[in-house]
Amino acid sequence: ALGGKRPGGVLIATKARFPMGPGPNDRGLSRHHLIAACEASLKRLRTDVIDLYQVHEWDGQTPLEETMEALDGLIRQGKVRYVGCSNYSGWHVMKAMETARREGRIPFVSQQIHYTLEAREAEYELIPLAIDQGLGVLVWSPLAGGLLSGKHRKGKAAEGTRQLAGWTEPPIRDEDRLWRIVDTIVAIAEARGVSGAEVALAWLIGRPGVTSLVIGGRTEAQFRANLAAADLKLSEEERA
Repeated sequence: ALGGKRPGGVLIATKARFPMGPGPNDRGLSRHHLIAACEASLKRLRTDVIDLYQVHEWDGQTPLEETMEALDGLIRQGKVRYVGCSNYSGWHVMKAMETARREGRIPFVSQQIHYTLEAREAEYELIPLAIDQGLGVLVWSPLAGGLLSGKHRKGKAAEGTRQLAGWTEPPIRDEDRLWRIVDTIVAIAEARGVSGAEVALAWLIGRPGVTSLVIGGRTEAQFRANLAAADLKLSEEERA
């Protein structure tokens, strides 16, 4: 909780869509839920405005006109500064953007997507779309739940991790390919005297269209290692 005051340079981003209660209006991208969820977030965060309010996955039951109107209203009321989407397909993004423009609403400024060294499907449509439309790109789980940190190797998960407990998000569709990538990450990390996480994150930060990464960590050391990736410049050979 921020207590109404933010440190300099801090931006607040949050999402809405998934169930926050048992009722039929406690989920989705309806006007009712988007407004209620926004006001609840403002109260929990003890702040006056959310910098980036994101719709979290497509809602095929609510008309896009209603969703984009509700988001536009929150901006004009001063509760939200910008809006974005998360985990939309390419056609979802463009349909929402054009719906907003046609109605004179404020469109998305960003998309939050899954994109890693191992999972590069975003390069087919989502990254080119972002570049074409001028959307920021935020990447969730850039280390694939820690699998690309280098601490996990083939046949051996690190103690105290989600992978050891059977965590399967995000999914890995080609395990042999994953471990070949991890072996390469570790080799580069050892040669550069940095962590595997720094290598994987530095590769992603340097990709076309990527604006920022959504990082996490259980310890201060993990956060420091992740943040250090911003200063690591990989050579073209290392990137290849």
